[in-house]
Amino acid sequence: MASISVRDQKIEQQRQIMEQKMKQKRQNSGMVQANDLRVSSAKRPISGSRSRELHELGNQIEVLTVGDDVGEGSGEEEGESVPVCSMGRDASTDDVCTDAAVAPLQNRAQRDVSPSQTAEIEGSVEGSVETFVITPAKHGTLYKCRIARDRKGMDRGLYPTYFLHLEKDYGKKVFLLAGRKRKKSATSNYLISTDPTELTRQADSFAGKLRSNLLGTAFTVYDNGKAWRKTHRDPPRHELAAVVYDTNVLGFKGPRKMTVILPGMTPDRQRVTIAPQDDSESLLERWKSQNFDDIVVLHNKTPVWNDETQSYVLNFHGRVTQASVKNFQIVHDSEPDYVVMQFGRISEDVFTMDFRYPLCALQAFGIALSSFDSKLACE
Repeated sequence: MASISVRDQKIEQQRQIMEQKMKQKRQNSGMVQANDLRVSSAKRPISGSRSRELHELGNQIEVLTVGDDVGEGSGEEEGESVPVCSMGRDASTDDVCTDAAVAPLQNRAQRDVSPSQTAEIEGSVEGSVETFVITPAKHGTLYKCRIARDRKGMDRGLYPTYFLHLEKDYGKKVFLLAGRKRKKSATSNYLISTDPTELTRQADSFAGKLRSNLLGTAFTVYDNGKAWRKTHRDPPRHELAAVVYDTNVLGFKGPRKMTVILPGMTPDRQRVTIAPQDDSESLLERWKSQNFDDIVVLHNKTPVWNDETQSYVLNFHGRVTQASVKNFQIVHDSEPDYVVMQFGRISEDVFTMDFRYPLCALQAFGIALSSFDSKLACE
C-alpha cells in the first residue's frame, strides 16, 4: 500500500508539472524561455582529487527547463525528445544495433535549443586552423560542426574519409579536419589531418591519430607527436582523449555505454599535459587503476525507455534527425545538464557534432571517429 501511495504521489506531481508547462507555453505563445537556474560547479563540489575535474565547467550558464526523465522521455509537451531505439525501424547496414538508435519523434517540430545554449555564443575559428583544432573550446561557447562521410571510390567502402566542418550562418562551412582509417594496420588506426587532400603522417598537416585496442572497445586520441622510445630525444606525444565502450557479454541489444577520459584542466582553463613514457601513465591505465589525478572522466548520457514509442529516448534539441546506434551525448556525472559533446546522424552519410569546453575540435573528432568504428564485442 505504501508503494502505491508513493506512485500516486509521483503521478500527481508529473500531472502538475505538465499543467504548469502547458500554462507557460500558452502565456509565452510557444516560445521557450530561459529560467533563472544557474549551474555552477561551486554548488556541487567534487571531493578529493576530482576537485579540478570540471573547473567552472557549468559556471554561470543559463539552463532551459526540460523537465525530468519522464517528461523528456515522452516528448508529449516539448516534442524535442529523440527515440534512441526505433523498434519498428528497418535494419540498416550501417546500424548493427538498431535497437539502440537515436532519432527525434516523428511528425513533431524540432527546436534547436540546447540546455545551456541561451547563454552561449556560437564559436568560430580564430587564428590558424592548425592551432584552433588543438586549443580547448572557449568557455561559454558552443561549436556546431558537421561530419560528412565519403564512401565513393575503389576502397572507400571499407576505408571511407570523414570531413569535419564548422557550421556557420546561411549554410556556410569552414573545413577543420579530415580523417581516414589506415590500411594494413593490426588495429583500427585513423589518421587525422588539417588538409583534406594530404592524409599522410609525413605531411605538415598531420594533426593526430585515433588508435584502438584489438577488440575495438578502447580508443586513444593522440596529437601529432611520436611514440615515446628510450632512444628518442624528441618529446613524447600527448594523449588527448581515451574512449572505452562497455562490452556486451549477454548479447542484449540496447544503447551503447561509453566512458570518455580526458586530461584535466587547470584553473586558468589550460589542458594538463599527459605524455606517457610507459603504459602505466596512459589515460586508459590511469582510469583502470582509479588514479583520477589530472584526468576528467565523462560518460554518455543514459537514454530513457519510452513505452509509448517503444524506444529509448534522448533530447538532441533538433540537431539529430535519424536513428543510429552511433548517436550519443557526453556529460559529467556531477553536471548531467551540461552536454560537453553530442553526435548524431541527420542523413545516411552526414552527422552533426557539437562540442563545448573543455574539448577541442581534435578531441571531439577523435571521439566521433571511435563511434564509427565497428565494435563486434559491444553489439
